[in-house]
Amino acid sequence: AYMDSGELKGIEVENAREVARIMGRTVEFVEMPLVKFVPSLEIDRVDVVMSGFTVTAERSESVDFVDPFMLIGQMAIVRTRDVVDLSHPDAMYKPGLRIAVQPDTTGQAFADKEYKKALIQNFPDNERAFNALRKNISDVYLHDAPTSWGLWKDGANKDLFSLARPLTEEGLAWAVRKGNRWLLQELNNALAEIRASGKLLEIQNRWIPAADPLPVTN
Repeated sequence: AYMDSGELKGIEVENAREVARIMGRTVEFVEMPLVKFVPSLEIDRVDVVMSGFTVTAERSESVDFVDPFMLIGQMAIVRTRDVVDLSHPDAMYKPGLRIAVQPDTTGQAFADKEYKKALIQNFPDNERAFNALRKNISDVYLHDAPTSWGLWKDGANKDLFSLARPLTEEGLAWAVRKGNRWLLQELNNALAEIRASGKLLEIQNRWIPAADPLPVTN
């Protein structure tokens, strides 16, 4: 999900509206950083987290997840001029490689575990991580697939490029308060309906681009 001219758009926005239609409910979108997702569920500020939330064992201790609606993975975003040098799988293991991540994300957890010889840098949001790439503070930004798809849709980011090969496989799912079995079942029923009708795939195809070709470099 992202803001465009004052309007929220994206896969999860459409998912939410379609699920609400099936359930006969209205939707109120509440924007907040990732670190507030679980606390906001726990204090009843929101009913559902629908924001590209990755299923993890740790998170499952605090929330109940609906069945995953999509499988994605972490991807590497680099400067377009560096694609040739960094597109080889071994390049990510180069000692001293500066890898930007968002704290408390599955991207950070993967980088800490996998790239022991890299310098892991924390940035609170995409904009600051992109700026770190542009200013040569970082070499790679590791984030999930929707961020990479966003580069394709935003012409302002032509100087950055996503290496489309997923580095992990992760399930995205909606989350509810622990023990809220009624809402969990209602959401699973709605998900099954939009999947069976083809609406889920239609929404995904509208927002997920085909893999970009490698850019031409001089």
